[in-house]
Amino acid sequence: MSEFIYMDHGATTPVDPRVVEAMQPYWTEQYGNPSSVHQLGRRAQEALSDARRRIAALLEAEPEEIVFTGAGSEADNLALRGVMGAARAAGRGNHLITTAIEHKAVLETAHQLEAEDSIALTVLPVDQTGRVSVDNVAAAIQPETVLISVMAANNEIGTLQPIAQIGALARERGILFHSDVIQAAAVRRWNMRELPLDLASFAPHKFYGPKGFGFLYVRRGVELLPAQTGGSQERGRRAGTENVPYAVGAAKALELAMAELEENVRHYEALRDRLIAGVLEALPGDAVLTGHPTERLPHNASFAFRDISGNDLLIQLDMAGIGASSGSACTTGNPLPSPVLEALGLDEQWTGGGLRLTVGRQNTMADVERVLAVLPEAVRTLQQFQRQYA
Repeated sequence: MSEFIYMDHGATTPVDPRVVEAMQPYWTEQYGNPSSVHQLGRRAQEALSDARRRIAALLEAEPEEIVFTGAGSEADNLALRGVMGAARAAGRGNHLITTAIEHKAVLETAHQLEAEDSIALTVLPVDQTGRVSVDNVAAAIQPETVLISVMAANNEIGTLQPIAQIGALARERGILFHSDVIQAAAVRRWNMRELPLDLASFAPHKFYGPKGFGFLYVRRGVELLPAQTGGSQERGRRAGTENVPYAVGAAKALELAMAELEENVRHYEALRDRLIAGVLEALPGDAVLTGHPTERLPHNASFAFRDISGNDLLIQLDMAGIGASSGSACTTGNPLPSPVLEALGLDEQWTGGGLRLTVGRQNTMADVERVLAVLPEAVRTLQQFQRQYA
């Protein structure tokens, strides 16, 4: 088999060698606990503080507004549980607004808060491109609304949401606004002094940094009830010994992403646009582009195919040396129809046949042409089998 073609960068990315190099000393040389008072501990604390400062500077934020977590999903959890818990404790309100196509780290957390903590929850629909209406957000606001959580870009279909407009609405109404910006973090610039975001979740493994680490931007003055208790780390907002090498790696990865942003985006868009055009041309009537046709992530090409299983398609592609996802990596392997595709209004002929191709820095146009040579035939074979044996 020829070299494996990886088009699942929406799930994770390879760690950049420059990031590995930056992390290396903190495994075996500067290995102290940053809470220790001796010199190894102080050096670890200096590295941790430096990473926090560098991340904050890239986001136009303050260092104390960056909370390190164990994953992007944990950052989402801390945002929702922290804000709603603090509001409930202070008697300030009990209503949360989100959308039907959020990442499970937001949507399942919201439903658990509703079931176990009796919060009032509104889950808004999206249109056929996966966008939420700002007018619908405005109409959902109640006197008890505490928090609105809308992702910057959908992890499955790549649709960009109007977060600036939603954030402006929330600020006008005195409501906190959180966004899971994990998929969009490295394909645009972030100025937290100007953006109307109160909380934002990040995961560096989506931009060539380490897995198992995340961070949450929390605007100064926002109160959070810690979701994880124990020590006083992270200003009391997240207990546990901080992961110094991963914090250093996250800062380096974000620096590289911002320094190389324009070049990367141009590269991604060229590959994405060829994928979209090639798939739709090869499978007229049996393939549809999912997500917004233009307001979408530059590296995301997502489709639904008629009368096939997305998981069967992934197996076919894998056997041909191509790595992809049927949607979020957190749900790939689930035989049930995609809730995101259902939220777009697609019927059962289409909702089982989702495919997400997410390109990265190492992908080439030759990789795209190889995918376009394999994918249509794989879809036709699966359709024939399905229609014959259904």
